[in-house]
Amino acid sequence: MISKYLKRHLSATVDRALTTFPAVVITGPRQTGKTTLLKEEYGARFRHVSLEDPDVRAFALSDPRGFLRTHPPPCVLDEIQHAPDLLSFVKTAIDENRSPGQWMLTGSQSFPLMARVSQSLAGQAAILQLHGLSSVEVPPDLRLETPIDLLRGSFPEPRLRLEVDLRLWMGSYLQTYLERDVRQLTQVGDLVSFEVFLRLCAARTAQLLRVDELARDAAVSATTARRWLSVLEASSQFLRVPPYARSPTKRMVKSPKLYAADTGFAAFLTGHRDGDVLWNGPMKGALFETAVLGEIVKHFHNAGELPGIFFWRSSDGLEIDFVIEAAGRLHGIEVKASATPVPSMAEPILAWRRILGGSAGKTIVACDCAEARRLAPEVDAVPWREVATFLSGVF
Repeated sequence: MISKYLKRHLSATVDRALTTFPAVVITGPRQTGKTTLLKEEYGARFRHVSLEDPDVRAFALSDPRGFLRTHPPPCVLDEIQHAPDLLSFVKTAIDENRSPGQWMLTGSQSFPLMARVSQSLAGQAAILQLHGLSSVEVPPDLRLETPIDLLRGSFPEPRLRLEVDLRLWMGSYLQTYLERDVRQLTQVGDLVSFEVFLRLCAARTAQLLRVDELARDAAVSATTARRWLSVLEASSQFLRVPPYARSPTKRMVKSPKLYAADTGFAAFLTGHRDGDVLWNGPMKGALFETAVLGEIVKHFHNAGELPGIFFWRSSDGLEIDFVIEAAGRLHGIEVKASATPVPSMAEPILAWRRILGGSAGKTIVACDCAEARRLAPEVDAVPWREVATFLSGVF
């Protein structure tokens, strides 16, 4: 256990949602701190009921009305995906009393849960996502050199407690994920084959998603590969970043890019056990880019925002790692796994700005530098951990 609770940035958004919506739904991967946040921040106001408890789950499934009478609002229903039919009865309770701040629901399987929430609680629930720790949430005395930071990832337990055996923790996380989330989300008959597929996906983080190639390497059909990719996304372990399509250039790459949600889990799955080996190996750039995307996603989701995040890659070779569409403008982030930013790193961004003209917004190069510096007119090199500062002015 972490001895002292670390206040999460999402809590301010939760507070705001509780003043407006009858229900707040918080999703996100396992072990990102959803239960801890709710108990620490709202335990004095909300009773807490975990549907992972078999007895509690059996009660909710067999007698949902009796269950809700036993656990009236204000109430937290933790891991609601174990009893999704309960959402219909929560809706009935909200229809009878639409006062804000009654229910808080959590779940580790975003896609199926959101489908049920959309059916039952449309317009009555704020939907929020909690990811691992962002860099700005980590206390200064626990900040690490970038190679070790990538290796330990952003799950609160291994990130904040450096005495935790990382290999054992990640191994246990993998087994729990396979046995619980994967089995519940889909009928995977061969978990060994699925684990191979998972490791192959981790090795492809920050790369274009070629489903046929992935299926071939995993020795499964393309249909199975697509279904398993949906499982990885539904359990918030991977995400896709699509190419920006509404652009002045005529021919753009159409395949999305695949990213792991956590660099530590991806490093574990690809056999990395040492930060220096990782930093000097072939996955350095991919994992660094994955970390930058994590900072972008966490910043916006912690604020309750859902921006358009894309990449730009034209047929003539111009690449921009991340493009954020907001307020009618496009903001560009190029990623360089270097501690020494030089003006030439700004050239792709400058070429991109010329294409966009007046629709170009803020532009930076996110790198491993110690402090921000100007590389070119309207292009700054920014430490990757400070990407959130750059993003704060986008919306």
